[in-house]
Amino acid sequence: MIILFTDFGRTGPYVGQLHAAILRQCPEAIVIDLLADVPAFDIVHAAHLLDAYSHQFPKGSVFLSIVDPGVGSEREPVVIEADGRYYVGPFNGLFDIVISRSRFAYKNIIASSGFNLSASFHGRDIFAPVAAMIACRHEYPVSCRAEWNISSKKPSTDLYEVIYIDNFGNAFTGIRAGTVERCAYLQIGRYRLKYAKVFSECPVGECFWYENSIGLIELAANCASAAELLELTVGSPVFVL
Repeated sequence: MIILFTDFGRTGPYVGQLHAAILRQCPEAIVIDLLADVPAFDIVHAAHLLDAYSHQFPKGSVFLSIVDPGVGSEREPVVIEADGRYYVGPFNGLFDIVISRSRFAYKNIIASSGFNLSASFHGRDIFAPVAAMIACRHEYPVSCRAEWNISSKKPSTDLYEVIYIDNFGNAFTGIRAGTVERCAYLQIGRYRLKYAKVFSECPVGECFWYENSIGLIELAANCASAAELLELTVGSPVFVL
């Protein structure tokens, strides 16, 4: 199973080109379009979003993960093996949260010399083929392999900011819901929100916070856009009271 996680956008040819590159290498691959609207160029917020979603997929899953504003630079093309899942993409911070919260993690630097690379689309030219090789259990070219252990990994902290806004105007934060008491209020700018378990517990148009389906604190409104009502953008700070 290959899961696509990119900032390429929902329109345009780029996601389709990834599919084509995967299927050329592994015609039987199952490809899931998870997110194509990860905040553009935003490695920090994407890293928290990727970690939260990764736990929803079984071991052996391959995450083709591309948020790569430095494409064509000296950043390394890598495969990260973390707790039985694979993450293929640029080593630019995108995998930092996954690595820091894993029990075991390995970094394999991809030997890119055997690929026909364009200057600006390594997602199609190297990352998609390598993801397909892994999914089909074929060997892929590695130039270097390293292992992290618990003592050498940097600890990760939750991100007290909005990291993603969905089509309904719900705002995901980088805060794991299990770290916050249900009696707590959240302060967002001049607004203060209380907890609700589900949308229907609140009147129509009222904003609240809850634990979403991937275990993060989400800011929402019943039958309305929390992003509009609370004047939110990706990066808006969130305070726990």
